[in-house]
Amino acid sequence: MTQESSYGKWTVSSSDESEGDEKPSSLDEKKTWFEKPSTSSLSNFGQDVLNDPGYTCSDARKAAHRRKLSPVKFESKNSTSQISLPKKQKASQEDLGWSLSSSDEESYPKGPSKHPLKEERCPSPKELSEHRPRSSQPPNFPKTEEDDVTSDEDQESWDLLDEKNLFRFYLTKVSGIMPKYNSGALHIKDILSPLFGTLLSSAQFNYCFEVDWLVRQYPLEFRKKPILLVHGDKREAKARLQEKAKPFENISLCQAKLDIAFGTHHTIWLSPLYPRLPYGTPRTYGESSTNFKSDLISYLMAYNAPPLKEWIDIIEKHDLSETRVYLIGSTPGRFQGKHIEDWGHFRLRKLLKEHTSMIPEQQSWPVVGQFSSIGSLGVDESKWLCSEFKDSLVILGNHGKNQGQHNVPLHLIYPTVENVRNSLEGYPAGGSLPYSLQTAEKQLWLHSYFHKWSAETSGRTNAMPHIKTYMRLSPDFAKMAWFLVTSANLSKAAWGALEKNGTQLMIRSYELGVLFLPSAFGMDTFKIKRKVFSEKQEPATSFPVPYDLPPEIYDNKDRPWIWNIPYVKAPDTHGNMWVPS
Repeated sequence: MTQESSYGKWTVSSSDESEGDEKPSSLDEKKTWFEKPSTSSLSNFGQDVLNDPGYTCSDARKAAHRRKLSPVKFESKNSTSQISLPKKQKASQEDLGWSLSSSDEESYPKGPSKHPLKEERCPSPKELSEHRPRSSQPPNFPKTEEDDVTSDEDQESWDLLDEKNLFRFYLTKVSGIMPKYNSGALHIKDILSPLFGTLLSSAQFNYCFEVDWLVRQYPLEFRKKPILLVHGDKREAKARLQEKAKPFENISLCQAKLDIAFGTHHTIWLSPLYPRLPYGTPRTYGESSTNFKSDLISYLMAYNAPPLKEWIDIIEKHDLSETRVYLIGSTPGRFQGKHIEDWGHFRLRKLLKEHTSMIPEQQSWPVVGQFSSIGSLGVDESKWLCSEFKDSLVILGNHGKNQGQHNVPLHLIYPTVENVRNSLEGYPAGGSLPYSLQTAEKQLWLHSYFHKWSAETSGRTNAMPHIKTYMRLSPDFAKMAWFLVTSANLSKAAWGALEKNGTQLMIRSYELGVLFLPSAFGMDTFKIKRKVFSEKQEPATSFPVPYDLPPEIYDNKDRPWIWNIPYVKAPDTHGNMWVPS
C-alpha cells in the first residue's frame, strides 16, 4: 500500500503487529526498543555499521547512528520517489500522513549469545579508603587533546557547583549552541571532576553505554578506578556490551535480572557531597526529612543484585540528611496492599497526599508532562491516562479524590516532526524519540493533548530533549505546586497500571526520579523562573523550568515525531532526509 504524507511518499508492503502492554513477556521500557532481527537489505552498509554502533541501544538510535555515518542527502526529486519499507506494516488511517513501527513494549530477541560471557563481579568498595575532602582549588593533572577541558572551564563549573544552588537541578551541556545557553548546565566530566574530591570508585546506571566514550569522560587519574556498569541488556546486546568492556580491567558489569521489564534512568539531579557518619554510628542515622536515604536503599535492594549490596553498605555509612527532595522509583513487579504505594504513580500519589495541602485555588491548576517516548496507553483516555494516572497527578492533600479534578487541563509536550527536522542534529535527533507507528496509530486520541517542544536556544536550531519532567502549574504559569524530574516516560510500563479491579499495581520497568515539593523548602509554592537565560537576575527561590511556558498546542499541520517512517520532502538542518531502514 502506498501512502502520501507531507514529508513524502512511501510504500507499506505488509503488516508488522506490535505487542500490547498486557502481554506478560520480557519487555524493556527504555525501551523495548531492544533489537528485533532486521529483515532490511542494507547493501551499502557494512555489518559493523548495521549491528554495532559502539554501544547497546534501541533500534531508533541505531537507525540514527547509521544515518549519521551514511546520510541520505535531500534532493527535490526524492519528494515524489517511493521508498519501500523493509517490514510489513498495518495500513494506517487515511488522514494520518504516517504509519507506525514497534511499540514501546517489544519482546527481546531470542537466540544464544554470539560471544562467550565473562564472569561479572563487583569491585569491593569496602577495600577502598575513604573520600578525601574536596580541595579548594582545582588540582593539576596531565591532559590530552582529546580530553581538553581548560582550567577556566574547570573553575567555571566549580563556581557553579559551589554557589548557593537551592534546588541542585542542572541540565546537560549541549554542543553547538551559544555559551550563554549552557550557563547553569553540567557535563558528565564536571560531575566526575576532582573538584568533588578523590574518586575511589563509581557505579553508572543507564539504558545504553558507549564504553569507550564513558571512560574518556573520567579525569586521567581516575580512569583506572573501579567502574560498575548497571545495565538491562540481554543475549546479543549483553554480549556486545561485555565485548566493549573487556579491554578495561577496572570495569565490571551488573545485569538487572528481570522477569517483566527493565528501564533505567537519565535524570540529572546532583546531590550534596554527603559526609561519612562517625565510626560506630548506627546505619539508620543520617536520614533526611524526605526519607531519601532509606528510599534509595530500597530501590537498590529491589535489583536483588550482589554487586549493588556493596553500594548499599556505602550509602548506609553516610549522612544524607541534607537532602530536600523525595525519591520516586519504579521497580518491576506486582504490588498489593500496603506495598501498592511503594513505586510508580501510586508512590507519587502517596507523597502528594502526605506533603501537599488542599488549597482551593490549586484544584484547577494544569498538569504538564514532558517526555521522549510514549507507550501503549489504551484505546481511549479513560483506560489509563485520564483515569488512574491523572488521578495520581492531581491529588492535593490527604482528602481522597479532589473535587473538580476531572476539569484539570493536561498538557503533554512531545516534539513535532518540524521540531526534529530543525534541530541541531536534524532528523537523527529523532533516534532518541522512539515513538513508533504501531503504537501511535492505536491511540490517535492522545495527539489532541500534544504541545510542541520549545526551549530558548540560539537562532532557529534547538536541541531535542531526553529529559522527562512532570509538574503542576498555576493557570498563568507563574507558580508551581510541585516538580518531578525522572527517567519515566509516558507509559504504563514505567508508571504502573492497575490490575485485579484496582487492587494490584503492575510495573514493568526500573525508573528513578526526584520530586521537588515546596514544603521541603519552606515555601507554599515555587515561583517559576520564566527566562532561564535572561541577563536579569531572578531570586534563587525561582525554579528553572527547562522549556518555554505556556506550552504551545499542535496546530493542524503539526505531527508528532514518529521514528520509523521516512521523511523525504523537506531537508533537515544538515541537508539530509530521514530513511530509517
